[in-house]
Amino acid sequence: MQLLTLEHFAGCVNDTFEAAFAEAEVPFVLVEARPLPARPGAMRAPFSLLFRNGAAFLLPQQTYRMRHARLGELGIFLVPVAREREGFLYQAVFN
Repeated sequence: MQLLTLEHFAGCVNDTFEAAFAEAEVPFVLVEARPLPARPGAMRAPFSLLFRNGAAFLLPQQTYRMRHARLGELGIFLVPVAREREGFLYQAVFN
């Protein structure tokens, strides 16, 4: 399995990722991909992804099997972090 980096996601901001949830496909839009402070000895430069989901209900914190046209299928652990008018925001942190 390839080690994912910020560069994999930087060109995907505003793209939709389809996540499998309860036998349905749920769309998440990548709204931010940003670097985090570096840690000595880390295997990769840490980064954070912020996704928006427009559902009226909060999805649980868990690993989602997500598909993207260019990146393919990925397992991404999402944590709900905020609610806004357009839906809920979910964060993934890669250390």
